[in-house]
Amino acid sequence: MSVMPLKAAAPAVDAPAAAAAAPARQGLSDHVRLLLVWLALLVVPFVAPNAYVISLANMMGINIILIASLNLLMGYGGQISLGQAAFYGLGAYVSGVLGVKLGLSAWIGLPAAALITGLAALIIGIPALRLRGLYLSMATLGWNAILVVLFNRLVDLTGGPNGLLGVQPFSFGSFKLDTDMRQFPLVWLVSFLVMLAVLHLLNSRAGRALRAVATNELGADAVGIDSFRTKLLFFVLTAGAAGIAGSLYVHINQYASPETFSVSNSILLVVMVALGGSGTYWGPFAGALIYTALPQLLLDYENAELMLFGLGMLIVLIASPTGIAGAPAALRKRFARKRAS
Repeated sequence: MSVMPLKAAAPAVDAPAAAAAAPARQGLSDHVRLLLVWLALLVVPFVAPNAYVISLANMMGINIILIASLNLLMGYGGQISLGQAAFYGLGAYVSGVLGVKLGLSAWIGLPAAALITGLAALIIGIPALRLRGLYLSMATLGWNAILVVLFNRLVDLTGGPNGLLGVQPFSFGSFKLDTDMRQFPLVWLVSFLVMLAVLHLLNSRAGRALRAVATNELGADAVGIDSFRTKLLFFVLTAGAAGIAGSLYVHINQYASPETFSVSNSILLVVMVALGGSGTYWGPFAGALIYTALPQLLLDYENAELMLFGLGMLIVLIASPTGIAGAPAALRKRFARKRAS
């Protein structure tokens, strides 16, 4: 009687190993989440009880641009800059002065603000980015202090301590974006494009190089990444984004004052990056929400505002060192450890 040959038995596979080897089912991608969140934000002007809430939504959009750009440099690149408010102010004054003194359209001021702040960052960054850690922070802080002095002293150009007056809003011909409702779609669109650009940068070769430099600069150089050029590139890009935020700010508020761009605001922006979630994609959204809303909630506690603000930040950072955006992942890891034990 002939015997049929037996097929080779398939090797036994450990179930957990198989699960790890198989591609894990991912949830919604960041692109889809971004689109869904920004589509949801479109309802804000229609459900807001008054124009003041819409104005806060506009400021939140501007703050998202500021904090997202700083998070790219600080959270992903490991470079702590205390000069983000300076680039914000430079963009505001460049765009505002071009309109007030030269009569140019705000649509020209917007790209001009990005270009000039980017050029300023290039000039400052070439010497400053050769420094590291605390020394880099001090260099950017000095840059911020110098610009605030110039904003105050160049009275004929900037309006000095009284601020820059007579700034015209964005407009399409005779249709001016001079109300909070009309301004909202512009801020919504620009903040969306900036967040989208950040997402693509993070997934690009340059973004991977930035994370490699932040992890081990010497190691990155050893594998052929030009660490200095990578840091300089992102320093210029993040400054340009701050310039765009400044242009939006000055044409929406039709006014700019030096105190808005002080060193203390640069420090607060760094704190918001950490509080929202340094090195997390959604951290800037959480940080901008706090940065915009919390001062309004503490208006009734003016004398204790700074103390309450600081106490709240301490509680959040102690409870979740990875910030608000990193809290869900931290909780999942904690529960997983408890189940394993």
